[in-house]
Amino acid sequence: MSSSPPSLFDAVPHEVLEHIAFYAATTTVPGPPADLIPLLLVSRKFAAGLSQSANPHLYARIFAAKFDIGALVRRLGPSGTTAPKLAVSLRRRFAVLRRLRARMDCFLRDRHPTEEDGRLLHEMLWTAYVMMLENDGLNERQLREYAQMDIWLRDFWFDPNGASCATVALRDNMWPPNTDVAALTMWLFWFLLRPEDYSVLDDATFRTVVSILKLLALGAHQYPVCQPSWAEFQPDVCLRQANIPSSYGDYPPLTPSPLAAPAILSYLSLAPKASSASDAFIHASPLNPSSVSTYRPMSSEWDSEWKRDLCLAAGGVRRAEPPGAFRPGSMEGVWEGLFTYMEFTAYAALLSGAPPPTLHKSLVARHQQTWKLREYHLLAPESMEERHHTADRDCYRPLSAGDPLRAYLPNGIDFQAEHDGIRVFEPGRSESLFYHRTRAHSQVTPEYAARVLEILVAGEGHSAWGQFNLIGRIRPGDGFISLSKEYVDGDRGKWLYRGYLIGDVYGNLAGRWRDTLSPFAVPGYEGCFFMGRRR
Repeated sequence: MSSSPPSLFDAVPHEVLEHIAFYAATTTVPGPPADLIPLLLVSRKFAAGLSQSANPHLYARIFAAKFDIGALVRRLGPSGTTAPKLAVSLRRRFAVLRRLRARMDCFLRDRHPTEEDGRLLHEMLWTAYVMMLENDGLNERQLREYAQMDIWLRDFWFDPNGASCATVALRDNMWPPNTDVAALTMWLFWFLLRPEDYSVLDDATFRTVVSILKLLALGAHQYPVCQPSWAEFQPDVCLRQANIPSSYGDYPPLTPSPLAAPAILSYLSLAPKASSASDAFIHASPLNPSSVSTYRPMSSEWDSEWKRDLCLAAGGVRRAEPPGAFRPGSMEGVWEGLFTYMEFTAYAALLSGAPPPTLHKSLVARHQQTWKLREYHLLAPESMEERHHTADRDCYRPLSAGDPLRAYLPNGIDFQAEHDGIRVFEPGRSESLFYHRTRAHSQVTPEYAARVLEILVAGEGHSAWGQFNLIGRIRPGDGFISLSKEYVDGDRGKWLYRGYLIGDVYGNLAGRWRDTLSPFAVPGYEGCFFMGRRR
C-alpha cells in the first residue's frame, strides 16, 4: 500500500513556519493564542514542529508579546525566565484567566468548597496579584479586557452572593472575614479600581460598595493596618505565612500586606462621590493606579510593594536589612490629603463590642490637610573598609527602639538643626548621630541607598484644626511609616499616624491615625487617612 504524498505545507522551512505561527498567535494581545490552533491541525509535521515541548522558544516569544516581562526578568533573573519556563507560564496563566473570565469562584457555592477548590482559587488570585505587581500595561489588559477581573472582583466583594461573604456578613451584623484571600482580592481591587466605573452604578449598589469598604477601612480593631504589629519597631517574627502556590517554584516566598491599606485607598476614592459635598474633596482623592499607568511603567511603581512582600514572608523585620521596601527620598516634599474621624462615643461602642451597623450608621467627617516633609538619613561611610572599622561606633548605630506611641523615638532625645541635616542626641550614648538631609528623590542612586542605615522624617503641616509638627521613623525592612503629629497650640493634643507608602513616584501614603492616650497594647480611638504628593 503506497503512502500518501507529502503535503505542500511540509515544504515550508521551519524558520518561516515559526514566524507564521508567532504572528498568528499574536494578532491580538488580549486572550490566548487561539489562532495558533488551526496551524497545528494542518499536518503532523506542523504539530510536531510547533509543539510546546519541541519549540519552547516560540511560546516564550508569545508570552513576551502577551504579558509584561521586564519586571519578571528584573526580579527573577535569567534562570527564572528561561524559554521552557516562560512556555509553561503561558499555558498556566491562560488557564487561570479562563477561569476568571468564566466567573469561577466569585460567588458562594451551593456546596462546601473542597481542598481542590481552595487550591484553584488560591492559584488564580496569586497569578493575578503577581501579574499586577509586574504590570507595565500588557498584564492589566489581559486581566481587564480578556479575564474581566474588575467585574469578577465587584461580584466577589459586593454581590449579595459574593464569595467574600462581605454582604452576607453585613446582613447578619457580622464583620466581613479577614483572610489571605480577602487581602489578595482587596489589593487587586485597588490595583484595578477606576472610580468612574462605580459612579454609574444604581444608588443601592453603590451604597453597598461604600458600606463594605467603610467597614474595612475604619474597623481598625478588626483589620490591622500592618503585620507584624505596629507596636514593635524590630519584631522578631511575622505571624502570617508565605502562601504563594507551589507551582510558582521560581518565585521567592511572598506575603501580601493586610487588606487595610488598599481598603482605605478604595474607600477614600469612592466615599466622596457618595457625599453631597463631594466637589470639595475631588482633588483630595487618592491617585488610583490606572491613572498612573499613562505616566510611568507600573511595575517600577510596585518595586517597593514587591520588596515588602518579600520582607513579610521572610519572617520579620531586621535592623540589619537595608531600607528594603522603602525607597530613600520618597517622603521628601509637600503632601496633600485628608483624614477621617467619627464620633468618639460611637467608636468607643465599637471597641466595647458593638456590631458593624454602629460603624455603618455613623457619620464620618473628613478634613483636608497639607504636610511639608523633610527626610533625613543616617549614612554609613562610603568605603567598605571604613565601614568595617567603624561598625561598632555609636555615631553609626541607629537610635534605640522607643515608644511606639511616639513613632518609636526614644525618650529624652534632642534634635539640633544644622546646615545639611539634623544632629540627634540620645541619652546614654557616647556620640551624637548626624542624619543627612536626603537628596532629591530622582537622585538617590543604588550606591547611596545601600549606605542608608536609618531614616527619620520631620516636617510641619496644617488643617482646619490648626498648625502642627510631625516627626517619625521608617521601620526597616517592610517600610512601615510612623509619624507623631503634635498641634502647635497644644489644645488638639498628640496623634500618631501609621501606614505604608503604596507606590513610588506616584504613590499614596495610606494608613490610620490613633490617639496617644490609650496604651499601645489596647485598641485606641482611630480613623483613616491618605496623603498624596502635591500635583
